[in-house]
Parts: sequence; C-alpha cells; structure tokens
Amino acid sequence: MLKKIIQFSIQNKLVIGLFTLALIAWGVYSLKQLPIDAVPDITNNQVQVITLSPSLATQEVERLISYPVEQTMSTIPEIEQVRSISRFGLSVVTIVFHDDVDIYWARQQVNEKLAEAKNNIPAGLGNPEISPISTGLGEIYQYVIHAKPGFEEKYNARDLRSIQDWIVRKQLLGTPGIAEVNSFGGLLKQYEIALDPDKLRGLNLSIADVFTALESSNQNTGGAYIDKKPTAYFIRSEGLIGSLDDINKIVVKNNANGIPVLIRDIATVQLGSSIRYGALTRATSKGHGEAVGGIVMMLKGANANDVVKKVKAKIERINKTLPEGVVVEPFLDRSALVDRAMGTVAKNLIEGALIVIFVLVLFLGNLRAGLVVASVIPLSMLFAISLMNLFGVSGNLMSLGAIDFGLIVDGAVIIVEATMHILAGNKLGRAYTQREMDAEVEKSSVRMMSAAAFGQIIILIVYLPILALVGIEGKMFGPMAQTVSFAILGAFLLSLTYVPMVSSLLLSKKATHKRNFSDRMMDFFQRKYTPIIRAALRKRMAVVASSIILLAISILLFLRMGGEFIPTLEEGDFAVETRLLTGSSLSQTIDKVNQASDILVKRFPEVKEVIGKIGAAEIPTDPMPMEACDLTIILKDKKDWTTTNDRVELAELMGKALEDVPGVSFGFSQPIQLRSNELISGVRQDIGIKIFGDDLSALTDISQKIGKIVSTVEGAKDLYLEQATGLPQIVVKINRDRIAQYGLTVDKVNQALNTAFAGQSAGVVYEGEQRYDMVVRLSQQNRQDISDVKNVYVSAPNGNQVPLDQLADVEFKVGPNQIQREDTKRRIIVGLNVRGRDIASVVTEIEEKINAQIKLPTGYYITYGGQFENLKEATQRLSIAVPVALALILLLLYFSFGSVKQSVLIFSAIPMAAIGGIFALLLRGMPFSISAGVGFIALFGVAVLNGIVLITEFNRLRKLDKYGLDEIVLKGTAIRLRPVLMTATVASLGFLPMAISSAAGAEVQKPLATVVIGGLITSTILTLIVLPVLYTYFEGYKRKPKTGVPVAIIVVIALLTFTVPAGANAQQTSLKRIPLTMEQAVQAALKNNQAMKSSGLQVNQQQALRGSSTDLGKTNLDVQYGQINGIKKDNNFSVSQSIPNPGLFKNQRNLYDAQIKGAEINVAVTQNELSYQVKSTYMHLAYFIALKDLYQSQDSVYSNFLKAASLRYETGETNLLEKTTAETQYNEVRNQMSENESDILAYTSELQRLLNTQQPVEIVKDQFTQAEWNVAAGNSVGANPQLALQKQQIDIADKALGVEKARSGPDFTVGYFNQSIIGTQTVNGQDQYFNGGKRFQGVQAGVAIPLFFKPFSARIKAARIEKQVTESQYELFQTNLQGEYNKANQALLKNSRSIDYYKKSALPNANLILKQSQIAFQNGEIGYVEYLQGLRTYSETHFSYLQAINQYNQSVYTLQYLSGL
Repeated sequence: MLKKIIQFSIQNKLVIGLFTLALIAWGVYSLKQLPIDAVPDITNNQVQVITLSPSLATQEVERLISYPVEQTMSTIPEIEQVRSISRFGLSVVTIVFHDDVDIYWARQQVNEKLAEAKNNIPAGLGNPEISPISTGLGEIYQYVIHAKPGFEEKYNARDLRSIQDWIVRKQLLGTPGIAEVNSFGGLLKQYEIALDPDKLRGLNLSIADVFTALESSNQNTGGAYIDKKPTAYFIRSEGLIGSLDDINKIVVKNNANGIPVLIRDIATVQLGSSIRYGALTRATSKGHGEAVGGIVMMLKGANANDVVKKVKAKIERINKTLPEGVVVEPFLDRSALVDRAMGTVAKNLIEGALIVIFVLVLFLGNLRAGLVVASVIPLSMLFAISLMNLFGVSGNLMSLGAIDFGLIVDGAVIIVEATMHILAGNKLGRAYTQREMDAEVEKSSVRMMSAAAFGQIIILIVYLPILALVGIEGKMFGPMAQTVSFAILGAFLLSLTYVPMVSSLLLSKKATHKRNFSDRMMDFFQRKYTPIIRAALRKRMAVVASSIILLAISILLFLRMGGEFIPTLEEGDFAVETRLLTGSSLSQTIDKVNQASDILVKRFPEVKEVIGKIGAAEIPTDPMPMEACDLTIILKDKKDWTTTNDRVELAELMGKALEDVPGVSFGFSQPIQLRSNELISGVRQDIGIKIFGDDLSALTDISQKIGKIVSTVEGAKDLYLEQATGLPQIVVKINRDRIAQYGLTVDKVNQALNTAFAGQSAGVVYEGEQRYDMVVRLSQQNRQDISDVKNVYVSAPNGNQVPLDQLADVEFKVGPNQIQREDTKRRIIVGLNVRGRDIASVVTEIEEKINAQIKLPTGYYITYGGQFENLKEATQRLSIAVPVALALILLLLYFSFGSVKQSVLIFSAIPMAAIGGIFALLLRGMPFSISAGVGFIALFGVAVLNGIVLITEFNRLRKLDKYGLDEIVLKGTAIRLRPVLMTATVASLGFLPMAISSAAGAEVQKPLATVVIGGLITSTILTLIVLPVLYTYFEGYKRKPKTGVPVAIIVVIALLTFTVPAGANAQQTSLKRIPLTMEQAVQAALKNNQAMKSSGLQVNQQQALRGSSTDLGKTNLDVQYGQINGIKKDNNFSVSQSIPNPGLFKNQRNLYDAQIKGAEINVAVTQNELSYQVKSTYMHLAYFIALKDLYQSQDSVYSNFLKAASLRYETGETNLLEKTTAETQYNEVRNQMSENESDILAYTSELQRLLNTQQPVEIVKDQFTQAEWNVAAGNSVGANPQLALQKQQIDIADKALGVEKARSGPDFTVGYFNQSIIGTQTVNGQDQYFNGGKRFQGVQAGVAIPLFFKPFSARIKAARIEKQVTESQYELFQTNLQGEYNKANQALLKNSRSIDYYKKSALPNANLILKQSQIAFQNGEIGYVEYLQGLRTYSETHFSYLQAINQYNQSVYTLQYLSGL
C-alpha cells in the first residue's frame, strides 16, 4: 500500500504538485476562517436562573425563591451540580450540566422547568429568568461612558445611564455573536412621585388611592373610524403621561366640597432614580469618580477575535451618534490578550521552525536536503489548520502552542537521510539521470517508510489518551492533542507523497560527495562517544545500577514535588477582589474604592486606569453584595514598567500600598481567571474550603477558626472569609393581635411598608422609544432612619390612618448577609489564593492542621474546591491516561519486533526520559502541573523512537552472523549516531523557544516544553549508553533459555502490574453474572425460546411438503396366475400408473408455497408475541424492583417513626395508641415488602422461562424509566404479523379452491402388461402351440372422467365458502386489532398525562409534604395522625407514579405488539 503510493507520487510529479498547491490554497483559506482566542473556553456547561426581588430579605429569598427553583431544577437529567446564592433582593441558582450536553438543550430544559418553578414562588415576589447564553470567557469587551473634559456639568450619572441603555446598548445588541450587553453603574432614571405622609393623612388618603389614580390616568385608546366618503377618519385618544406636569395634574379624588385633590397637592413629582445595588467607578491620572459602563457578553462558542472586531466597528459608529461631549471608551478588550497570546504562539513557531531548519542543515550537511525537509513544516501546518477549521478547533495558545516541528518532520528526516545515504554511495562514476534518480529515491523511501510510519503512529497514539481527558483539562489540552495529531497526520501524508517527489527533483544528482562541516562535526562526536560506549560495555553493571539509582531518586523527588492545576496565564491586567465590612453602604464602598484607586494610579506608574465594579450589574450573573467590589487594574505594556518587572512582586507591592485603606481587604487575581474560577466551582479563589452544614452561626464560627489556621500557612494569600451573617436590618415584626383590632391584614401592612421605602411602579412613562417606570414612594426626607419606618401610616378599612409602630415591633437586628447552597445543602467558603508555593502542598498542610485542631459538629463536613478540586480530578484521569499510553506503546513495540524482550528493552527509554523531565522541572523550580503531565505523555512517544532506530540496526547486523555482541553494539551505534542525535536535537530544540519564552501565555507552555527537553536529554544518553548495555544483557541471556525468558517475562509482568492495574479486574468481571438489558433479554429469548424453534420447524415442515406437489400416486405392479385364458394356468405381469390432472400439480404447488409463506409469517407472529411477553415481563420485573427500592425507603421512614413512638411512649409523652399504630404501619410495610419480593421472584422465574435458561437472570439497574414511543413509526396496525397471517389465510384458501377445481378435471392412466397364453392358437390359419416361454405384451392408456360431478361441485363450493370465511375473519380481525390499538393508545395518553402530572406537580409536592411532615413532627407541631397522613400521601403518590410508568410502558409494548414494531 505505502509502496504503491510512493511509486505513484514519484511517477506523477505534476499531480502531486497540483495537490500540494490545492493544500496551500485550502490552508490559507482555513487560516482566514479559523476562530481565534487567547485560551480555550474551559468553563463548564451551566445555566443560571436569576430572580430579582428587591424588597425581600436573605432568609425569605432562600426559603421562597432559591429552594423552590433548586428543587424544580434538580429533576432535569444530565445535571452535575446545582448551587445557589441568596442575598437581600436577589437569588442566583446555577445549574451545572455535564460537558457533553448541548447548551441549547440544557437551556430548553431549564426554561420548561421555570414555569413549574414560578408556580412554587408566591405571587409578586419575583420572576425567575435565565441568564444570557455566555461563559466566564464571555466578557470580551468592557467600556465606560463618560463626559469629555468641559462637559462634566452637562451630563449627570442619570443622563449617562440613559445614553447607555437606550443608545449604546440598543445598537450593540444587534451585533452577531453577542449574547447580552450588561449595564453597570449610574442612576436608572424614574419618574418619582415622592409622597408627603402628613398631607396624605390630612386629606385622609391612602397610598392605594394614589395608585388607582395614576393607573387610571395613563392610557390611550381608539374608537374605530368614521366612514365619511371618500375618506375614513380613524379615532384615537391620547391620554398617556408624557411629562412631570401631566403627573402633577392627575386627580386623586374630590373632597367633600367637590374640589379635586391633585397629585401635586400630596406629593413632589420629580425625576428620580431607582434604588441601586451596584455602581461603577473609574480612576485615571486625571481624576476619579463614578461612571457608567457596559459589559459586552459573547455568545458561547463564538469567535472572540471576530466578535471584538465587530464590536469595535459598532462602537466607532455609535460614538458618532452620541450627544455632543459624550464618549464611549473601552477599558478591557479581549483582542489585546488574543493578540498577545497569538504573538507568543507565532514567535515560538517561527523561532522553532528556524531552529529546526538550522539543525537539519547542520546535521544533513546539505542545504537542499535541509530545505526539502523544512518545506514539510509550513505544509503540515496548513494541513493542521485546515482540519482544525473543519473540526471546529479554535486557534489559541494551547491548540497551536504545543506544536513541535521537530516531531513533525521526523518522518521526512528519516526518508531524506536514507536517500542521501544511498546517493552518497553512487558507483556509476557519473551523475544520475532523472529516471535513475527516481528509482533510487523510490528504493530508499520504500525501505525507510515503514520505520518512519511506525514512529509517527507511536507519537499519534500517545496523544490519544489526552483526547480521553474530560472536564477543564480536557477542554484545555484536547485541542492541543487534536492539532498535533492533525499536523503529524499531514506530515505523514506529505512524507508518502510530497517528500519523495521533491527529493527526486531537487536533491543533487552528482556522483561525488565532498566532506563538509556536518561530516567533520559527526567525526568529532564519534571520537568523543566511542571511548564512552567502550567503557560502558566494560562496566555494564555500574551503568545499569547508576541508571536505576537515578530513577529511584527521581521518583522520590517527584513524589515530594508540589502540584498545581494549570499554571496561571498572565492576562496583562489585575483583578482585585475588594471587601468592606458586611452591611457597608453603597456610598461607603464607593468612597473606599475611590481611595484605593487613587493610591494605585498615583503610586504606580504601571497603572493606566482603575475601574471598580461594585455590587451587582443590571443582569446579576456575578451576584456581589454592595460591600464587595471587583477592581480591574489596567496595566501598561510590560516594557513600560518601572517599579518592577515581576508580576507577582508588583501584586505584593500593590497589596502593601493598599494597606493604607482601613477596613478593606484586597485579593489579587486576573479578570478572566476570577470569573472562570467562580463559574466553574462557585469559588473565586485558587482554593475554596467549603464547609457544609445547616446552622449559619455555627458555619460562621467554624469558618473563622479555619481562617485563623489558614493565615498561619506559608503561601496562603488573600484570605477571604465569606460573611454569611452580620447584615444590619430594621426588622418589622407584625403583631397579629393589633392588626386584628384594626381589621387589617398582613398584606396591607406589607404593601404600605414596601411602597413607602422600596417604592412600587404605578405605570410607565414613554419618551419616544424610551420607557421609564413611574414609581410611588415616600419623599427622601421621610426615608432616613428607623423613626420614619415607625411613622409609616397604614389605612384601616374604616378610613383611619394607623402608624406602623402601633401594629408591629420595629427594631434593629443583625441578620444573614447571604446564604450559599450546593446540591441542596447550605455551605460557607473560606477562600485563599496561592502565591510563591504550589497548591497541592498548601492544601495538604491546611487539611492536616484542620483535622488536628477542629472538631466538626455532627452532620457538618468540609470539602476543598477551586483549582485544587480540578487538579485532583485531572490527576486521577491522568493516572488512567498515562498507563494506557504506556500500554499502547508497549503493544505497538511488540507488534513491530515480535519479541517481548526487545519491546521491554526499548520501553526502558521511558523511565529514563522521565528522569530528565523530573530533574528539568526541579532545576527550573516548577511544580508538577497538568501541563507538565501532558508534556510527559508527549515525551514518552518521542523517547522510544531513538530506541527503535538503534535496536533495528542491531538486529540487522545480528542477522549477518558476522559479529559478536560487543561488535554489533559498536558498529550499530557508529552507523546510527547521526540520526539519533539529529532526532533528539531537532525535537528538543523545537521546544526551546517555548521553554525560555517570557511573553504572554508562555506560563502554560513552559512546563510542557521543559519536561520534553529535559527528558530528551536523558533519553538520548540512555539510547546511546544504557540501551546498548541492556541489549548485551538481554541478548546474552538468549543462549540460556531457562533464565532469559523468565527475566523478560517478570519485567513485563512487573511493568504491566505497575502501569495497568485494571487489567486483572477486567478478567474477573467477565466471570461474573452480567445483568441483561431489555434488548439483550429479547435477543436471548428469540435465540433460545422453544416457541421460536417450533415456528422455525413448521417452516421446514411446509418446505418439505412442497416436494409432494407433483404426487403421481403409487405405481401398481400386478401379477396374475391361474386359468386366465383357458384350462391351462397362465401368468400375467402388469405395471400401471395413474396420472392426476396435470393442472392439479401447479395448483398444489401454489398451495404449498402459500402455506410456506404462512409458516414464515407465523415465525414473525411468534417473534412479535415473544418480544411483547419478554418486554412486558422485563418491565414488570423492573417495576417491582423499583417498588422494592421505594419500600426500603418506606421501611426506613416507618422504622424511625416506630423508634420515635416507642421512645415517646416509654418517656410518657404519648399513649399506647401511637406506638401500636406505628408498629402496625411498620409491619404493614414489611408485609408489602415480602409480597413484593415474591412478585420479583415470580417475574424473574417467568423471564427465565421465556429465555429458556436455567441460569439466574438479573436485569440492569435503573431500567425502570419511561419507554420511548414514536407515534409516527407506529400509527397503524398494518404491519402487524398476525394481520398478515390472516391475510395469508385468504391466499391459502384461494389456492385450496384452485386445487379443488383441478381435482374435478379428468385423470389419466397408463400401463404395460406381459403374459403367457399356454395352448394351441390359430395363427394365419395354422394351429400353433404356445408354451409359458412364449410371451405376449401390450400397453394401456385410460382417462377418468367425473360423470357424477355433484361431489366435486360440492367440494368446490365448500372451498369457495372457506375463502369467504377467511376474508370475513380477516376484516373482523383487522377491526378488532384496530380497536385494541385505539384502546391501548388511549391508555398510553392517559398514563402519559398522569406521568406529566406526577413529575410536574405531585412528586415535588409529595417530597415537600414528607420533608415538612418530618420537620413538623420532630418539632412537635403536628401529631402522629397528621404525620401518618403525610407519610401515606407521600407513599401513595410515589406508588401511583411508579404504577403510571409501568402502565404507560405496558401500553407502549402493547402498541408495539399491535403495530408489529
């Protein structure tokens, strides 16, 4: 195959040239289309449900909003985690899906469940909505809108916010690739009706009266039209409010004198702003203050570079349309990071390519040969980019950053080097002709292609386990593995086609070979190397021992080496997480942030500007409280830094400078990193210590203790203690006795309080396309302190105005600040960043100290999240991926060499390569990270290549039978020294630019490149020194089979035991009983059931009967002896054969064919019935197993109830009745469990019978789910095999009628006789005597005609009636079948509706009833009767739900059976 491709390429140079040009064109086109980003989007698949409820406290948000949403969402399939955050006025529930789930499907599922969630949230509290379809990397463009110098007085914060919402945001939203534009900061304009409570009270008006007046005075209408020829006049009224004056003139009511009371009489109407929960600040060298901004959020999966370009173009256009003196100015632009990262990639690739070309020319000593090999680099790169575009892999730091051209050109190097070796041996004394050149290139290419192909296949295979990585590391390194694989695949194809073609054209055809620098360089290396290898062969044991000691040392060092997830990518800017004391006001936070921003801008010349995002944005995807702020520090280019050149040191210096701001904590991170960390695991810091429990105060105490422990750990920085409590609140506790005296309700009191302070919308005011809320609330001077709350007046039904402090106790209290939940359990977080140390060792130290110093209460536990959690999961996956890669390499080596010994010998390059990788990391002070792990995987593939080259040469020399082992080693190493050194140098130096780069994004590439370079150095030493020594050991033992083979086998067994521990388990599991799926059970039944065998035999029977269709009947042989003709005794022999009417044969054959077809249809009938029986029985069994699980949960509940009742009875808290009732209920459940167990055994036995097996049958767990039913596939009974069988009976009856008709035709007879006539006979007038030996013979023929036709006619008539009967039965059967189908379909629909009801309503309600009943019973709020009622409701609902699913599934199987599916 490979040989033919090479031959074709050399013989058809023009075709290959055209293909190469096509590849270049395709690659250039793909390069322009390729999506570009800085790093892969590693955020998980998630949907956020945001509910705004501005006036609701934290506890109520959790109880009334977050919990119902969580419960509703938790039933969605494919969910990985549900977490929520509840704080004053805001609930954010994050539903995390598995990575393979389509995000649009996930959003659809969440959207469908939102309707159910809304029903569970009390009316008027909030409307849950889905956040925009974006990710942590989605905030690609952030900007501020501010007034130009000289226009500051003209535009206030409210004007700028209106410009942002109605001009900038509106125009940006149409841009392709944008999910949302999130407004931040400024004042949201409102038309404010600021009520004066004294005037209201004086005029005996309530707030409700004001609302009614406003709502009824703000509307337009129409009155159809007047038809006045020739024109129709359309009638329209204009009553919408358009200005403040319009509001002032609205009549609230007429007083006793008939004088109207207007809005202006009781309130001040003015332009106001909504109560805000966030702000934006901006500080530059020119000044600081509040600003208005926007965050452009990119659609998930869009091309970041492309979208930013479009946004920039839009912003440029928008700037021209803005009012004079206003400008939009970006402060965070993703394209800058993308450009920096892509600049790093391009620089590394170009430098790597140049180094590789230089090394190739240096080693090959031939410029043309070097350029031929080097030309593979851009071509394979274009091929890789084309496939990246084809498979949707974006171009970024990870996908393009790990390409090593040294690996890519490996195959081309082998072919060109071999070609040059053959050309150098030219003995013709003249230059080659083109034809001879073609032949020589073909010869060398074909000879070396298998080695080159094998090497590239090994590198491809070691990258496959990287593709098996999932989660964050899969998204990070998967694109890298794909791109490298594409590039190597391209190089492999080019090595087969382009390289031989170009070599035959461009390489020198001259006969002479002059010694050049390359040869002199190799002579130098050879002179240095020869004494080393000779010394190694003399001291073999010392060489092997020293390498083993080195390996042991490196393993010990590796085990003590620290670990981090992925090295931090330097984004170029800082994000500082800023926290004030819990409960700090927005104005206080703004002051402190301005103070901090000033310090940063004035003291650090590296800072361009500082943007502070305080609290929550318009769409609170990042729900921060008002005391929290994300400071984004925009830095100048690194070349302009003066304070320091080190990013970590700059962060430390800034941190120290910010200590001048009292009462504020600062934590340094980076913008993308901060958002990604939070979105992935709900933790903003590198490490999140999550404490789970129920009581917020207990959680807070534990978190503070842990905080003290963490602060003692070296490397732990930016400590963050989540403030779950400490929010100052003015609590209004309504006195129900008092409000009853005044005839008031809680709702009336709450409405008055809410309207007075939060304000309520009474409609909308339109300004052209812009729309603003018209809000009613108390005036600012009446909303200052607790006395204003007490003085809110509530209108009683009798018209009296009652102050709030007469209806409720109003006091200051400290309440919960925020409540976070994860998988329905409350949690609190202690967060910290790690600087100057690796994450793994920090967590280990913290864990040890916490375990030693803190004892957690019952039910409380700690987990570690953030980057550490990711590192742990990734390490577990790598612990599977790396052994798999090693096992694949070993397997390939065995297939190549056919020898376990030689495979292990070459495989020993891997641990030696690992030594270099570990030491290289230690020398550069790098911890083990996932980047380094991927580097090790790539290294292992390269490490074995040189071993293959060397061992192949040793084997070739050994086959000559000319040399001893030492001579083989010396000659082989001398011949292969150049390719070994060249391969290692090219591969390692190709990674050199990445290893030493300090540009943006190099942090992620450095560990990978360091591991490969360090590993290749030690691997090359092994190949040239230790491997030849081991070869002499291995091959020396070959002459002693008793010892040699076991050693090799022991090594392999030890290796496989170390690397692939899962192998043995796979053997064991195969001996266990394997549970059956429904499909497997059906297949087993169809294969083994006796009914199927019987049906098959019936077909065989009918086929056998078909042979009797041409039945001639028996042949008559007659013998007569006696006085037949006279007195003498004669004998007569006769043979006769009756022949039925020939038409009968044809009709009988048709009848038998019809009966065969009927038997075949009967097989399908049996198959259909058996499938139905198996499915039905299987699902019944699954149903009873599901019931078993439910009964077990019931058993647990009733057992606990019995224990509680017994204890209460013993302590005298209750009477004997409760205890006896509990005991009876518990025994009833036990009895039902026993009955259910019998049902399981019965249906298991039935399934065994249907499967015709004596082996115990076990079904797959969790099979009891709702079966799928495709209405379109089975909407009729036309395909039912029983119906087909009935139809076939008509055909059989018709054929039987034909047979009867044929039987009524004439039959025929033919015969032959031979006889004696003993006696005298007259012949021709003479008497002659004939004895017994004289024979007389003759033939006979006859026809049988049915003269008496009536019997035949009767049989024909009966056959015709039989046909009519079958036709009638067919119609009846079809009608009955359709009726059964309709009946089953109705049952299906009925059960489907039931299931929907249970899923959407009954089950969540039942679960809630159970939970609330248990809590209430434990707290003594209800008695055992109510508790039992709750338990019964829960049980009956769940039993009914399972029964509905079972009935639904049985209906599906019935429909499948009736439809013949």
